[in-house]
Formats: sequence, C-alpha cells, structure tokens
Amino acid sequence: MKDIAIVSFAQSDCVRNAGAKNEVELIMPVIKSALGAAGLSTAQDVDFTCSGSCDYQQGAAFAFVLGVDALGAVPPIKESHVEMDAAWALYEAILKIRMGHADSALVYGFGKSSPGELPTVLSQQLDPYYLAPLWVDTVSLAAMQARMMLDQGVMEEADMAAVVARSRRNALANNPHAQLKGEVAVEQLLAEETWVSPLRKHDCCPVSDGASAMVLCTVEKAREWGKPYAVISGIDHRIETHNLGARDLTRSVSTEQAAAVAGVSDGAIEVAEIYAPYSHQEIILTRALGLGSETVVNPSGGVLAGNLMMASGLSRIGEVAQRIINGDIKRGLAHATSGPCLQHNLVTVLEAA
Repeated sequence: MKDIAIVSFAQSDCVRNAGAKNEVELIMPVIKSALGAAGLSTAQDVDFTCSGSCDYQQGAAFAFVLGVDALGAVPPIKESHVEMDAAWALYEAILKIRMGHADSALVYGFGKSSPGELPTVLSQQLDPYYLAPLWVDTVSLAAMQARMMLDQGVMEEADMAAVVARSRRNALANNPHAQLKGEVAVEQLLAEETWVSPLRKHDCCPVSDGASAMVLCTVEKAREWGKPYAVISGIDHRIETHNLGARDLTRSVSTEQAAAVAGVSDGAIEVAEIYAPYSHQEIILTRALGLGSETVVNPSGGVLAGNLMMASGLSRIGEVAQRIINGDIKRGLAHATSGPCLQHNLVTVLEAA
C-alpha cells in the first residue's frame, strides 16, 4: 500500500461576510498558493482533483460545478466532488492514490455561508422523515447536548468558557486567518447572557466565508518533487445513527473507534487540531481521542476562531501537516466532523518523514 504525503496547504482568511466575492474568487487564491508551494502551476499538473462543498449554502442544485471554474475548463481533468467537508474529499483522494489510479491530487473545500441562515440550513442534515420537517437548528441541538453534559456532571460552564478563552488566545498568537481572537478571561465570558441555554454566543463557532486547498501525493512523488512533506500514517472515519435518541450525546463513540483504527495511541501526540463547532464538543472529543495534558489542542484556535463550512475539516489536517512540514513537531492528529451532534467523525494521524 502506497504511503501518502501532504506537501502543501493553503487557506483563506475566515471572514464574516465575503461581500460580492463569489465562490470562484474565494477558491482561486488558495488553489494557486497550494499548487505554487508544491512547485506546480495548474490543476493539470496533478492526476486527480476532488472538492468538498454544499449546494444548500448557495441554494442551487449542482452549485459546486461553479467552483470548478476556478480550475479552468480546458484541458479536461479527472475531477470528483463530495457533498461533505473537504476532509472527506481528502479521504477520496487517498483511496484514489492507494488504488493506483493516481500519484498526486489536489483537494479543496469552500463555503460562502453568509447569505443564508447556516444553523437552519444545516437542519437538512437531519433525518428526513422525523427531524428535518421540524427545522430544528444546529445551535438548539448542540444546546441540548451541552445541557445533558451539565446535568450529568460531565463538565461545568466554566470548562466551556475555558475552551473559548484558550481558542481566542491561541488564535491571537498563531493564526493570522482567524476571525475571532484576543485575550479574554473566563469570568468575563461567564458574565455574558446565555443565547440558547446553556450556550452563550461565544460557545458557538462563527459563520465564516472562505476556502482551503491541499496537495497530496505518494511519498515517492514528493521526493521526486524535492519538497518537504508530512506522512499520513493513519486515517479512518465512522458514522453514528441519525436517530439522536439512540446514542449517548455526551460521548463520541465514532471518534473513539476512528481513533483506534487510525492508530492514535501508537505514539505520542504533540498537537491535535479538533473540529469542535461548540465549546462543549471539544471536551467530548478530547476525551474520545484520549488526549492528555502533554498534547497541545487547537493551537490555531480551531473553528471557534473561524469556521469555513465545508473547508474547516481539511484545514484541521492542513494545520497539523504544516507544522510537521515546518519541522515544529513530529507527530500529530487532526479531526473533522459533520452532521448533528458529532454524527460523522474522521481522524487523521500525521507524522514526520
């Protein structure tokens, strides 16, 4: 089985409203940057391209096709798309390479969430017969999850505020692309009014517009290109039932299973980038991944500092890969999620060559 290397990563700023910029204008700069860092010029220089996005954000069928314009229509390329976060586009690209159908791939994700009401739009991820017709928004579902954790004594509100304070502080120090960053005290956060009890607005990731892109290939191809790289030593994703009443919302069993298969416990994890759209979910995921105090969690600030819907999962992988490429760490993990209350979870382990 071929070893897979990540050779470059690029992401845009997380902005609350990209204004008149369309998706193509959001995508093109990050694709150019990712290709350039790999020593490539165009999408024709890789064997396969895969994107991740969601048509519901634009409100038009096959809206993702417009994003392909960023690649150029001629000459034709081998291209695919997932109606998921681009972390799952990365997974498809890995399968393509490991099956011998490609040696290199370009992966990108994008989303312009500002024109609509994202929490309501995401209600369409729910069970189409029983829950979606109720239009339960994602913030309300997350609030229910947080309330269960508080009532069971799994955490306290101060723990949630501590997650937010650390996110803002890390983003200030390490993430020039962050939307929300700064020094804020836990006591100051707890003094704010609840929004959807027990969640306060700072407990919820912000709506953001933007894109991210990545170039990956076989290790042999990376050596041929002469570029530093991070190796994907393990990757797995698991899905739990869409019936929220049939699973324990205070745990993430699928993350536990994915972490075991991906080999998280096979060595020390120096850095973990976790996709936790709500502060209490970082607590759930940290426990599911078995992370201790020796692991730096979300040094970029995570998605509480900026949430590029359909791209932030890929960005979590890119953040860890970039630290390995820069020589800052030797081993780390990245996590991506999709669906209500952490329904889908993907875990990637990355190591230095």
